[in-house]
Amino acid sequence: MEKELSYVYLRVEFGFGRGNAVTITKMLESSFPGIHVVLLNHPPPLPKRVLSKLVPVAQVGVFGIVMAGEQIFPMLGIMTPPPWYHSLRANRFGTIASTWLLGNALQSFLQGTGAFEVFLNDELVFSKLKEGRFPGEIELRDDIAAKLGSSRITDGPSLSVGFGKSESLQLEL
Repeated sequence: MEKELSYVYLRVEFGFGRGNAVTITKMLESSFPGIHVVLLNHPPPLPKRVLSKLVPVAQVGVFGIVMAGEQIFPMLGIMTPPPWYHSLRANRFGTIASTWLLGNALQSFLQGTGAFEVFLNDELVFSKLKEGRFPGEIELRDDIAAKLGSSRITDGPSLSVGFGKSESLQLEL
């Protein structure tokens, strides 16, 4: 049975790193001229998303404690500052810089999924999460060509490529 499609939708979802998404996009654009390309994100699981939203709150909390001085503790119901506070306060710049760098690294880790999922019209073509490896360019091109060959396109083709951070790019050819 031949499928009639008015819109071919190829979606590649990345979990980390935009460089591979752009490389694969260029390869697919040159292999399938006139195709529409969209870069999308593969979302992390809910617990990781929630934790990644809490990291900046913790960072601001540390910044506030370090910068507010000893006056903040009575407001929090603690009459004398804890012993660790004095070591943080002694090196304000180091504390703030470390909190900022480590917090951003943790947030980036929590948002990355390591995914590389390829879908054609919501049908899975390749999954790095299932296969445990990144596809070769020739392998991916052949798999997509085989899937496109079994479909009849009645309108302009479309391609969607996604990756793991909160960015998206849409290209029309």
